[in-house]
This record gives sequence, structure tokens and C-alpha cells, in this order.
Amino acid sequence: MISNEAILEALNFRHACKIFDESKKILDENMDILLQSARLSPSSFGMEHWRLLMIEDKDLREKLRLSCWNQPQITTASCVMVILAKTDDVSNPNYIRKMFERKNLDADAIELYMKKYSQFIEQKISSNSLFEWSARQCYILASQIALSGAMMGIDSCYIEGFVKNEVEEMLEIDTEKEQVALIMTFGYRLNPQPEKKYRLDMNEIVKIR
Repeated sequence: MISNEAILEALNFRHACKIFDESKKILDENMDILLQSARLSPSSFGMEHWRLLMIEDKDLREKLRLSCWNQPQITTASCVMVILAKTDDVSNPNYIRKMFERKNLDADAIELYMKKYSQFIEQKISSNSLFEWSARQCYILASQIALSGAMMGIDSCYIEGFVKNEVEEMLEIDTEKEQVALIMTFGYRLNPQPEKKYRLDMNEIVKIR
């Protein structure tokens, strides 16, 4: 198992890297670990509410940067990942059933899961908030990838500053089926990391009752 010290070291290593060293590329074997971290991420009901678009084309990155408030991460990072939140599949009975059936449950258990899922969607999630619900699952995935990257010495940055409709149009996203939740960039820092992380004290965020 990983030591407590190694976990804290990775957590302190991770920061919002604004400019990457363009000369340094992520090795294929490390990239595979990042993608496996995404694939193995938890999600509500195990629906895997995401799809990942890896943006490698240089010209496309240049265009994407303009729709991302001209942030340099888009063109300097080794990896640019656009995380899409599914809205169609997670309300499609056929997809939902397939996701439950792969667990090798008996027919009664599957029907029970289908009923619970349907009730959850009806009571908790409106059609307008399907994207928000799926996007929340995407953030779980994003955190898992960022931590995995930090454990390998790979820097990352979460990007929420983008013009959503422009990015979706540029990438030819069918927004009836999925929408852009966030963008992540990975690579190796060009500049030193800030010496100190500014966080609230533990007693300000944790309360025991």
C-alpha cells in the first residue's frame, strides 16, 4: 500500500499549473495510467456519465485556446482532455439496463435497480439538471485523474473558464446527447510551484458531532 507520506506529498505536489514546459511530453505508459484512472473512477449508480476527447491537433488547440479565455495551458500542455457529461444515455432505459446487467445480477435484482434509478431521476433530477448531475460525476473523475497524475509527478490544471457553446460547436458535440463539463490539461510545469498552499485550517472545515 502507499504510505501516508506519499499521499500527502502527491496532494501537496498538485497545483493549478498555468504554463507547461512544451518540450516535455507524457510517456505513453504514464498516459495509460491517467486514462485507466478515468476509466476506474466511481460514479452515481455506476452509470459512467462521461466521455473523454483528447485534443492533439495543433491547429485545433490554437482555436480551442481562444474559446478558453486565451489560457496558455491549452497550447503548452502535453495532454488536453475535454470531459463530456452524458445527458442522453443516463436517461435511456436501454443504456441503464445494460449498465446494471453487466454486474451479473439476477432478473429481480436488475428490475429493483431499474425501479430505484427511475425513482431517483424522477424525484431528484429534472430534465434540465441532467447535465449538472452528470457534470458532478465528471468532477469525481477529474479529481481522480489529477491525483494519479500527481503521484507520477505529472502536473495538471482544471479549466472551467471557457465559452461552452463555442467549444461544443468547434468540437462538433451533439448537445442533445452530451455537453462539455470541464477541460483538463496535463504535462510538466515550466515554472516552480508556489511555495505555500493557502487552505483553511482543519478546524474550519471539519466539524465532529
